[in-house]
Amino acid sequence: MSTFSRSIALLFALAAANLAAQQPIAQPTTAAEAPQRDTSYIGPNGTAHVTRVVPLPETISPEARAMLARSMPDAAPPETLAERRARNSEYQARARVGWEKICPTRIVESSIAGVPVHIVTPEAIPEANRDRVLINLHGGGFNADSGSYIESIPIAFYTRTRVVAVMYRLAPEHPFPAGIDDAIAVYKELLKTYKPDHVVIYGTSAGAMMTAEVAVKLKLLGLPMPAALGIFSGTGDFARAGDTASLFSLQGLSGPLAPPREPHDSYYIGETDPRDPVLSPMYADLHGLPPTLFVTGTRDMLESGTVNLDRAYLRAGVDANLVVFDALPHAFWYNPALPESIEANHIMAHFFMKHLGE
Repeated sequence: MSTFSRSIALLFALAAANLAAQQPIAQPTTAAEAPQRDTSYIGPNGTAHVTRVVPLPETISPEARAMLARSMPDAAPPETLAERRARNSEYQARARVGWEKICPTRIVESSIAGVPVHIVTPEAIPEANRDRVLINLHGGGFNADSGSYIESIPIAFYTRTRVVAVMYRLAPEHPFPAGIDDAIAVYKELLKTYKPDHVVIYGTSAGAMMTAEVAVKLKLLGLPMPAALGIFSGTGDFARAGDTASLFSLQGLSGPLAPPREPHDSYYIGETDPRDPVLSPMYADLHGLPPTLFVTGTRDMLESGTVNLDRAYLRAGVDANLVVFDALPHAFWYNPALPESIEANHIMAHFFMKHLGE
């Protein structure tokens, strides 16, 4: 890391520490304080002040019901960037073990076009799939790695196709468009080996947003489009927060329920206009983009963003497909213990294979 990057990271850490010191830490709601009935008051500007008592639906698996029934405090102490990155790494390491039991693959750490990558290969690749490749842009809020392994292992296994997970540069040390530049560099290098209609780009959360950003940038650069895109629990609008960003946390209805930040993910945006058409594809010309699969859940804080971007693709005449899972939260398909995760990964894999090499 350069001296400048270290200085920027230190400034972010100090700013977070100062903010935490100035604000009292909210205490978690107790069982005695929890509301027992629905309330609703709509303010003059349309802001809704509501409480809802929401039972678990019978439409989801017992495993998903158990996950959603776990008690989590609705307030938490501030977390530094280093702590967040460590927590994400620990979670991914545990989930990776679970996925590797279900989906055995081989993983090689390498680099492409000077960008670090994980190359995830299923145990046996059919001859027809040897000239195909999937590119994964992982989630993690743009500033951590939540899914480079767990987004790649099941997809490689279920498609029986090689996956290249791009370890793009992270914010705040490297704000937009550094990560996009890394993804495009890898894509351009892979085009020397693979036909564009034998390539898919996909990602979850931050990686979903980057997938949409990369597609717009490829169009602006006049580069050939991949065969398909996968945008899983993302958004295409950094200027406006959707409805579900105010309703849910990363865990759905549990965990800290903080109001949306303004501006959204400023550490990633940097000095870029939030309505920049590459940063926020909702403001871009989306005509001519490849077939795209959108996946989300009804308790996903980015469900609105995912649905709104899907609608924008449909308005532009793109072959856009939307799958919404009942009652499940943000990026639930990370969890190898859920039958819905297996189902979601199969849906993703089937969509990719349908469009590869058509």
